[in-house]
Amino acid sequence: MSIIKRAIDAQGLVRVSFIDSRDIVQKAVDIHNTTPVVTAALGRTLTMAALIGSGMKSEEDTVSTFIKGDGPIGTIVCTADGKGNVKGCVANTQVDLPLKSNGKLDVGKAVGKGTLAITMDLGLKEPYVGQVPLVTGEIAEDFTYYYAKSQQIPTAISLGVLVDTDYSVKQAGGLFVQLMPGCDDETAALIEENFTALKPVTTMLEEGMSPDLIITSVMAGLFFKDLDDAEYEYRCDCSREKIEKALISLGEKELLSMINEDHGAQVTCRFCPEVYQFTEYELGELLKKAKAK
Repeated sequence: MSIIKRAIDAQGLVRVSFIDSRDIVQKAVDIHNTTPVVTAALGRTLTMAALIGSGMKSEEDTVSTFIKGDGPIGTIVCTADGKGNVKGCVANTQVDLPLKSNGKLDVGKAVGKGTLAITMDLGLKEPYVGQVPLVTGEIAEDFTYYYAKSQQIPTAISLGVLVDTDYSVKQAGGLFVQLMPGCDDETAALIEENFTALKPVTTMLEEGMSPDLIITSVMAGLFFKDLDDAEYEYRCDCSREKIEKALISLGEKELLSMINEDHGAQVTCRFCPEVYQFTEYELGELLKKAKAK
């Protein structure tokens, strides 16, 4: 379980959220068996998805992030909801690249150039979709650019995943700071100065800084109050019903192929190890539903 700490200044001009996401990222590693650079890329994206999800007004609201780069990792997909659930997957879990000259994992090269898209389903007729080009592929900078260009919200984001020598997750976390409409230049300059002075997220966690202290450091010089905490964990909400709908959406041709050639189907969820088996008869029933659409 990961706790998201949140705060807002007295005038409602600055919002800050921080999450120690080690438990979330470690669960993803356990499920997907990722190499260190993939752990870092997927972990940063999961962390950001949880931070965005914690701002949802309804438990039924969902946010999905899609990072589609031309690097060896391929597409990264992460989804979070207002209930405290987050999950993610990556196209290639076994990417191995040399470290950068500074000894850091080369997430930018692993992700490459491409696009970042965010889809928000807020219970309206159509979901909101925003998309921007990837700036660096390092994830945090790309989400920062998204909010500046797609949402026109001044935002500062810091994401980090520290992988241990045994490939386990030693530290992981994320800091999300936004300036609300009406924020004056003086307050904006103060927050920028405070944020710039901070060490990387994983360094602060390694040094024992608590989430409360990190938020206090961001808000230094301002009166602020804590908002309710949000609890998030890696949890997949897949079900047989959802898999059936996905199979029906493949269309009659694909279903007939599964029946006549494969004599059944085995579907493994992208986000967790759950496996769903379908017999010829069950696929035939799904085929009837596909024809009726």
